[in-house]
Amino acid sequence: MLFRLHFFPGLVLLVTGLGMQFSFVRRLTETYGRRAFITAGTAVSTVLLGLGYLLNFQRVLLLFPVGWSTWLECAALVETVWLIALYLAWLVWRKAPGFRPARRAFLQVSAAGLGVAPLVAAGAGVIGRNQFRLSEVDVPIPGLPPALHHLRIVQITDIHLSLFLSEREFARAIDMANETRANLALVTGDLITRRGDPLDACLRQLARLRAEAGVLGCLGNHELYAEVQDYVTGQGRRIGIEFLRSQSKLLRFGGAALNFAGVDYQRMGSHYLRGAERLIAPGAVNVLLSHNPDVFPAAAAQGYHLTIAGHTHGGQVDVEILHQHLDAARFFTPFVRGLYRRGAASVYVSSGLGTIGVPVRLGAPAEVSLLRLCAI
Repeated sequence: MLFRLHFFPGLVLLVTGLGMQFSFVRRLTETYGRRAFITAGTAVSTVLLGLGYLLNFQRVLLLFPVGWSTWLECAALVETVWLIALYLAWLVWRKAPGFRPARRAFLQVSAAGLGVAPLVAAGAGVIGRNQFRLSEVDVPIPGLPPALHHLRIVQITDIHLSLFLSEREFARAIDMANETRANLALVTGDLITRRGDPLDACLRQLARLRAEAGVLGCLGNHELYAEVQDYVTGQGRRIGIEFLRSQSKLLRFGGAALNFAGVDYQRMGSHYLRGAERLIAPGAVNVLLSHNPDVFPAAAAQGYHLTIAGHTHGGQVDVEILHQHLDAARFFTPFVRGLYRRGAASVYVSSGLGTIGVPVRLGAPAEVSLLRLCAI
């Protein structure tokens, strides 16, 4: 509801502002050149982003609503993409006078299209951002005991309960997960985005998650940033969710052992999984819960059969060009979405539910994941 109340007036202002900005940018670049355009655009985006991050600090946050930080960061990202599109449109427009009238008209229409394209794409992404789907994936594990064949694990991750995802919308995802009647449920981090987001409401819905063997989890980077790791761990224990923090949990299904190990968020580029090898249970199928999927090579080297992760949002905005996927997540990890294998080991990366930065999903639908273990 809060998102809707803010969104429609904001959309009117956005369309009006972008139209005025297009005219302003043309005049700015024609008068002062491209350098002035780039400088002004970078300054605006940096100021907006800086103000958004400043409001994340606890003492500052007490003076302002958490929504201010959310929308300022969103505005900075939208401004950056829009300025890039306007710059490309201006370059095309500038070429138009030197051609025949028909070609000039074509280039002018193309320039206008470049300017409008981000708005159209964002509109489609906003509409589809919370249309959750159930992704069912078979995970092959060599030597899997017969008792674990077709064992079903449902995963929820990257919830980011905030202005961009309401408790009511999240409740639909919980219902979807419960309808799978999975043997085990997992929650793999990022319950909220920032301090002040409705963490207790998120936990209230997670308390409804049901599975035959219970609910396990690990923490994400946003629990770390919001400094709520201990709170989530304690409240999770109260509602029946065991968040594994450099801990393991051995479960048995029909006499077969399935060992789950969990680690706190592993910072990108750090020495991954230091000491996690001690959590492996000999003779069991070992599964690692790690919010960051980039740990997969280290997990495979240590002997984990399966890693279950999130963090990437599937790229959140993923564009496919000539069979190549373009999204921000691929700058940080090759493990963006879906199932990957390396030798006998596998990692599954869920696109998760929520969004960050902007309330948009394109080419990376929000999902509840259902994993079926399969013997090969």
